[in-house]
Amino acid sequence: QVQLVESGGGLVQAGGSLRLSCAVSGSIFRLNDMAWYRQAPGKQRELVADITSGGFTNYADSVKGRFTISRDNTRNTVYLQMNSLKPEDTAVYYCKSNYFYREYWGQGTQVTVSS
Repeated sequence: QVQLVESGGGLVQAGGSLRLSCAVSGSIFRLNDMAWYRQAPGKQRELVADITSGGFTNYADSVKGRFTISRDNTRNTVYLQMNSLKPEDTAVYYCKSNYFYREYWGQGTQVTVSS
């Protein structure tokens, strides 16, 4: 059973930084394509960034130049470094794994950016 556990969320002032982590167990991590999504109140869940098993990355236009997704295959962990945070980045952030054509989700971590 693949399990994902996010951490690192919290309350930060606008312009600040946070780093989210997502620890993955129950799979061969290096074979996972990983992604971060977010869902703000009253809005649909949206893709923030993803990283393939080969290390290729993709970002939503709204976070390009501010957020960086990375992975450490020795620690079975994917990260989301978030800089220059804005109030509109406030959301629950979810980690997702694609592993052998199946999707797995974490429980989410709250990020709140105050103005």
